[in-house]
Amino acid sequence: MNWKRTLWILWAANFIVMAGTSLVVPFLPLYIETLGVHQLAAMERWSGWIFSAQFVTSFIFQPIWGSLADRYGRKVMLLRAGIGMGIVTALMGLVVAPWQLLLLRFINGIFAGFISMAVSLQASVTPNEYAGRALGTLQTGGIAGSLIGPVAGGILADEFGFQGVFYLTGMLLILASVVVMVFVKETRVHSGKGKQNSKREWQALWPLLPVFIASVVTQAGMMSIEPIVTLYAKTIYLGRHLAVIAGLVVATSGIANLIGAPTLGRLGDRIGQRRVLIIALIMAAITYLPQALATNITILLVGRFLLGLFIGGMIPSLNALVKKMAPQTMQATAFGLNSSALFLGNLIGPLIGSSIAAAYSIRDVFYVTMAILVGNAVILIWNRSLDKADHPDPTDEIV
Repeated sequence: MNWKRTLWILWAANFIVMAGTSLVVPFLPLYIETLGVHQLAAMERWSGWIFSAQFVTSFIFQPIWGSLADRYGRKVMLLRAGIGMGIVTALMGLVVAPWQLLLLRFINGIFAGFISMAVSLQASVTPNEYAGRALGTLQTGGIAGSLIGPVAGGILADEFGFQGVFYLTGMLLILASVVVMVFVKETRVHSGKGKQNSKREWQALWPLLPVFIASVVTQAGMMSIEPIVTLYAKTIYLGRHLAVIAGLVVATSGIANLIGAPTLGRLGDRIGQRRVLIIALIMAAITYLPQALATNITILLVGRFLLGLFIGGMIPSLNALVKKMAPQTMQATAFGLNSSALFLGNLIGPLIGSSIAAAYSIRDVFYVTMAILVGNAVILIWNRSLDKADHPDPTDEIV
């Protein structure tokens, strides 16, 4: 199979999926208000529960779908995710009470996994020497979609109403599935192994534990400040057009991701993903310092841009390590576990950030996140088990 052709097809599918799922983000609290919730405190509670619900079930089910993908194929699991989420999201436009929306978000999390399956499918057809480049490029598809989605969603909600956006999102998710179904071919790998060998393969995933921990830390580090960064911007920017500036602060790191993901992915192919991961963790930690000390919006934006460059380089490195270290017949399971780790980071990051901000100050969130990222880098420097993926010969010089 031509891995480059598959890459651009999956890139387009990831773009459609992330653009579609991001359409509903800007108006979710407003939609909850139309369902009969009018008190601000109640709206905030429902918004938090409804937003987080999908992450909870996604965290639980990703390894299950990964294991099934190893057994029945990645493509069929990718179609399951896209079509299932498409139908459930469309149903969200029909709800008449907030509890119904909450229930559907839980169910949507069960079906979730399109992006992780796309990564696993791409990894399965890409030679190891191009893994960082391919997976970094693939990541930009989702990033680009997530940048465009919220803006488009706000415009579409004004034109067609909230329900119309849910229907459109459902159609886009199904469209992405059709694109994959028609244009992507998968070569299945059959292990033909017994229970004893299967047990050994599960044991072979243990060396990936540092990768999974790094995935949690990476997402938690990014998400610890993400929900409250606009509030932080408000404390240092007193000019006009605050809403535009707030949007720019959020989008800047995403734009930088588009540059950092493929660039550091290629660098990882040359010097090793573990080295790039350590460098990215340390440099990302350093970029939090100007943000914490920012006295004007320009410094904050520069810090956010630099953060995006290095955060963008982490995920491709982590995915490439999963590809290289997991047994071939267990790769989808490994990617499912790594996806769960990312969802866990999405869950605990905002909790850490909001708790620290409430107890101390928003600036302290930056310092705590710096410490977490540096701590993870130190662990990776000390634990050299990941070198086996980049340097099969133990006599190679390592970091």
